[in-house]
Amino acid sequence: MNLGDGHSRRIRRTIAALAITVTAALLAGCTAGGDGAHVDAIGAQSSERMPAATATQLKAALDSAVKLSGGSGGVAGVWAPWAGTWTAATGTLSKATGASPVTTDASFRIGSITKPATCTVLLDLVAAHKVKLDDPVSKYLSRMVGIDGLTLGQLCDNTSGLADYWSTLMPQMVTNPTRTWDPLELVSTALGNPTVGKPGTTWSNSNAGFVLLGEALQSATGESWQKLYEKYVTDPLGITTTTTLPTGTRMPAHALEGYSPDRDIVTGALNCAASDDVTQLSPSALQAAGGLVSNLDDTASLVHAVAAGSLMPKGYAATQQQTRTMATTMPSWARYGLGVEKMGPLIGHASSVPGYTSAAYSDPASGLTVVIAVNDSAPSADFARLVALELASIASKAPAAKGQKVPALALPWSASQVQAVLPYETGCNVKAGAVPAALAPLAAIAPRY
Repeated sequence: MNLGDGHSRRIRRTIAALAITVTAALLAGCTAGGDGAHVDAIGAQSSERMPAATATQLKAALDSAVKLSGGSGGVAGVWAPWAGTWTAATGTLSKATGASPVTTDASFRIGSITKPATCTVLLDLVAAHKVKLDDPVSKYLSRMVGIDGLTLGQLCDNTSGLADYWSTLMPQMVTNPTRTWDPLELVSTALGNPTVGKPGTTWSNSNAGFVLLGEALQSATGESWQKLYEKYVTDPLGITTTTTLPTGTRMPAHALEGYSPDRDIVTGALNCAASDDVTQLSPSALQAAGGLVSNLDDTASLVHAVAAGSLMPKGYAATQQQTRTMATTMPSWARYGLGVEKMGPLIGHASSVPGYTSAAYSDPASGLTVVIAVNDSAPSADFARLVALELASIASKAPAAKGQKVPALALPWSASQVQAVLPYETGCNVKAGAVPAALAPLAAIAPRY
């Protein structure tokens, strides 16, 4: 794993502060990852601090999110090229008495934010003519039973029809977090459940599909996922605190400790009266579906580069961002591509894995990037997604710095709407009653995963 040190982080932040705007090549998606080319990380943004009034609103949103989640702490950041940068931490690293305060370089499990990176690797391999999106998975995993008709692309856009292992096994992962899981066990659990639909026809989130994709691409290339992430994602970005599928359970120093409500081992029901420390969750439970550990700056750099298409050859970002609706109950602006959610103009992903709830999104046109993470998984990914949308709405109204111009950002939600919905999405602290009818579409922007 690549952890970096405080000195290198300070150098990177200094360089970031000197850059004024996102480079034209980044926004146009013209640079290619995976071939040794360097890609600008999130530092290529405005050197200004976010205006005080906007920063106050953003900090209030973070503080509220941590309180609603039931966690002890969290981090958040907003990078707006026309206005400035804001990062903040709140609370303590753990729930222990006298625990250290959270700082903005704290590490956390990014969970499903790994999926954009996983599918970026796939698309880079497609560009290199090593695999094809319509290749059958069985071409690379010929001895696996039950995967006929599934393609690599379908695993990435969640249309394989493959069920998930998450609801079945996650309670065991919470009660026994350090257990090592074999990828075949995870996939076989999913294959033992009824399919969601014929391959290519129905959208349904499947972490098992991403685990299967990871196994297929390792077989296709003869390289481990650690090497594939390094080659196509972390090395081109020059980010050093993101761990690439670590094999151990120990988190980096100064990490947020992760908590989850106890869960019934059979039904999976939350027991909010008991909170389990799941910081040392084995990454084998998540693998290519969510195994990365990162921090605020690196997560922002990852999602920013994915949205801009700068980790792939020209044109492949458009392929990744060809989206489809996830369900008829959702707003038309909530869609899914190849490992990425598209919320209005924002590209990224949300996540809830044992111990951590997080989300990260970036707008490829304006460069606006937001990240949020809290250290409790009582809320669903919906919760983190909504907080990220709240941060984006607040930031979209930030006044321009001298010489800059506020972009025309068409966000089909408002911060006040999100704030009204959030109490209904918190898991253990959920507000009683139904979401007001006018806000129901916003509350249903994605299935719980």
